[in-house]
Amino acid sequence: MSLAIVHSRALDGLKAPEVTIEVHLANGLPSFTLVGLADTEVKESKERVRAALSNSGLEFPYNKRITVNMAPADLPKESGRFDLPIALGILAAMGHLDVAKLADKEFAGELSLGGELRPVRGALPMALAVHQQAQRAGSAARSLVLPLDSAREAALVDGIALYGASHLAEIVAALRPDDQRAGEAALTRMVTASTSVASGAARSLDLREVKGQSAAKRALEVAAAGGHSLLMVGPPGTGKSMLAQRFNTLLPELTVSEALESAAVSSLVGRFDISQWRQRIMRSPHHSASSVALVGGGSPPRPGEISLAHHGLLFLDELPEFPRAALEALREPLETGQITISRAARRHDFPARFQLLAAMNPCPCGHFGNPLKACRCTPDQVARYQAKLSGPLLDRIDVQVDVPMVSPEVLARSPDGDASDQIAQRVAQARERQRTRQGCLNVDLGAAALDEFAQADAAAMNFLQTACSRLGWSGRAFHRVLKLARTIADLAGQATVLQAHVAEAIQYRRVLHQNQA
Repeated sequence: MSLAIVHSRALDGLKAPEVTIEVHLANGLPSFTLVGLADTEVKESKERVRAALSNSGLEFPYNKRITVNMAPADLPKESGRFDLPIALGILAAMGHLDVAKLADKEFAGELSLGGELRPVRGALPMALAVHQQAQRAGSAARSLVLPLDSAREAALVDGIALYGASHLAEIVAALRPDDQRAGEAALTRMVTASTSVASGAARSLDLREVKGQSAAKRALEVAAAGGHSLLMVGPPGTGKSMLAQRFNTLLPELTVSEALESAAVSSLVGRFDISQWRQRIMRSPHHSASSVALVGGGSPPRPGEISLAHHGLLFLDELPEFPRAALEALREPLETGQITISRAARRHDFPARFQLLAAMNPCPCGHFGNPLKACRCTPDQVARYQAKLSGPLLDRIDVQVDVPMVSPEVLARSPDGDASDQIAQRVAQARERQRTRQGCLNVDLGAAALDEFAQADAAAMNFLQTACSRLGWSGRAFHRVLKLARTIADLAGQATVLQAHVAEAIQYRRVLHQNQA
């Protein structure tokens, strides 16, 4: 037989569309041709496949005209994931493999020159795509054969038969038509890991280690309970970064579904670590990061920091020092929870439901409003520095809290306040009230759901309306304060939003305005 078909998958954003690899051997001048919109990495597979087959003791058709077609032709193919299916297709076209065994399997893997299998990016999105395709078709999913490291990652997806191998020869032995038992033993059957991988991690940090800053700790608890974004403003050395690093200890671990979504994005860029399964990722890009680094882009488009922080935390230290374009690019994902990257040929949607943590100094020297050290900035310099953050961006940050300088007397005291575990318990109870009541966190409430579930008494609503009128707040600010008040009420175990809850929520929106005053 001179024609063989092998199934694989490409990567198209977070999607993994199916790719059919057709290998044809014909008489004529010896050549090796790849067609089907193959990128440079794919075209280079010709040399890797030739060397891997030869060094694995397998035959390569040097005297044949080899044509490899990767369909669909209009889908870009990149990376070395097609090395393995191309090599298997050549062997099958020569009659060395059982074609029936290829029909119900999908393959991906990069080959070394010696035939060893190297892991590939996007194993988790591939496994999810195989499972979802089978569910839509109402049929059994194809088996997925991957390098061992990639197979361990893909094993987090339930409902598919998954095999891992470390060398090309192992897969060839499993697919030969003559020795069935040897073939079954050659591959490693991966056990579904979503229920067997240990989740969570020991808390090595504790919020109680931050001395003083009771107001900031309370703000962190409120932000954690409702999923709200948070901005900390204060002089250098007051503990803003310490507070941010301990914010994760207040949050519950991810659900399996959230963990799969988060892991799929990390897998797409080759950064998934199975030891961090179900832990919330915290991304902390440097303030020199560009807008492409933050929101994603490039060719082909790759996810940025906001997508890598999906269902996790994005900490932006020295917020005004980030490029203005990069900060403004955060406005849409903060509202929608996703980012769309459009190019001339293709469009990619990446998830970006992250929780924003940010920290900044109140002025260029950092000591504006500091009672312990005089500020050397002029009022105009302070105004220009704070104006680097646009009004629409600040409008989307629910909690803004002042982190003042702590006196030496406070620093000399023993750690005070509640431990992270105690606060985490209150946060978990508040989140459970929200999910039971409305099926989501308060930060995700839409306008209609807000009217239904954020029930405030008359005094609280009048107080909020008066404050919004006097402060000139937008409709978005009105709704965000109401969501924040609903979270504060949930922490207090109150079914109705009271005036005290609204008053506390309003105070979290006025830090920069107070500093400017």
